[in-house]
Amino acid sequence: MYIQDQLQEIKANIAAAELRAGRPAGSVKLLAVSKTFPVEDIMQAYADGQRLFGENRLQEAMGKMPEMPSDCEWHLIGPLQRNKVRKALEQGFGLLQAVDSLRLAEAVSRIAGELGCTGRILLEVNVDAEESKHGFTPQEVQELWPQLVALPNLEICGLMCIPAPTEDPEGARPAFRTLRALAELLRARGPLPLPELSMGMSHDYAVAVEEGATIVRVGSAIFGKRDYGSPLVG
Repeated sequence: MYIQDQLQEIKANIAAAELRAGRPAGSVKLLAVSKTFPVEDIMQAYADGQRLFGENRLQEAMGKMPEMPSDCEWHLIGPLQRNKVRKALEQGFGLLQAVDSLRLAEAVSRIAGELGCTGRILLEVNVDAEESKHGFTPQEVQELWPQLVALPNLEICGLMCIPAPTEDPEGARPAFRTLRALAELLRARGPLPLPELSMGMSHDYAVAVEEGATIVRVGSAIFGKRDYGSPLVG
């Protein structure tokens, strides 16, 4: 019952954070990050009503998705190489959450056109300007916005970020505020509504909800500690 109990606790925490922020109940989607965990664990979350799952690695996701019921929605939340865009689109992810460059966005646009589909993406923003992190800087997003919104076969649904790690969840609040402010600025420029803000993970998701997250990415707080020596990782 561990996974079900954790899910219920996290959902209650999200609801409390929504209330504190004066947001409507149910305005935040919980994405269960199932990387490195087996299908048996994911099915436990499914049995408790969870339908939205996230995977970091395309190859690992491709092994799991066919084993799960068809009413699950999957997001690819890890870095995506341009040479794997076709496979990712063919796999049917509901959202590619980590489009981190104009070149990658252009590749998704082009290949989606070839496949006759629309690539639904989030733009990954490196809000803390960390050299080790992928993503657009806030300034780059603004400068490249006309080129990004002009790409065909592409639906830019919003923004995502991974703040610099902090022990105190409050330490992530400035990063979340930066992402929200950037989204508001881009909405004002038009023409896209940018409904999604994907921010917040296991240790800071409540703060992210208070700052406007519409998707929180929670893994270890649901499934437990990850075993990075698992054969699922690779």
